[in-house]
Amino acid sequence: MMSSKQEPVVLGKLGSSHGIKGWLKITTYTDSVEGIFDYSPWLIKEQGEWREVKVLQWRFQGKAVVASLEGVETRDQAQMLTNCEIAVTLQQMETLPEDEFYWRDLIGCEVVNTKGYNMGKVQEIVETGSNDVLLVKANAKDGFGKAERMIPFVTEQFIIEVNLTEKQITVDWDPDF
Repeated sequence: MMSSKQEPVVLGKLGSSHGIKGWLKITTYTDSVEGIFDYSPWLIKEQGEWREVKVLQWRFQGKAVVASLEGVETRDQAQMLTNCEIAVTLQQMETLPEDEFYWRDLIGCEVVNTKGYNMGKVQEIVETGSNDVLLVKANAKDGFGKAERMIPFVTEQFIIEVNLTEKQITVDWDPDF
């Protein structure tokens, strides 16, 4: 179990069972599919509680990945874990250089354009085929009739500055869009 002060960082989730020996399909949110296996142990959330698990083995199965977890030896045991989130502690995460950040750090940041217009806060980052997009939600419909905006995360073109200390992102984006 983890202390309530530790905030787990969700890196993926357990999918359906694979085979009869308790293997599970893994959905990853890491840059590379296999990146989730760089972390050990994992925390999985079962019935609202986080618990540690150890990955015994993993392999590619086509374009997907499957894994065997300690204590999960049957298809029935694996099925009980389907859709459980996979996380690690913040302490397990790599410390990034000063000019880099994790996507999770952008959630909740105020988004202000270069003319000082506050567009709202980042609700989530949406992955698209070409570039990731900030979903920015206004506090209410603003003067431009917008309740939310989608701003491509393209540095130097639209994203001018990310200031995590002040939780603010400066963008070159017209409020009409």
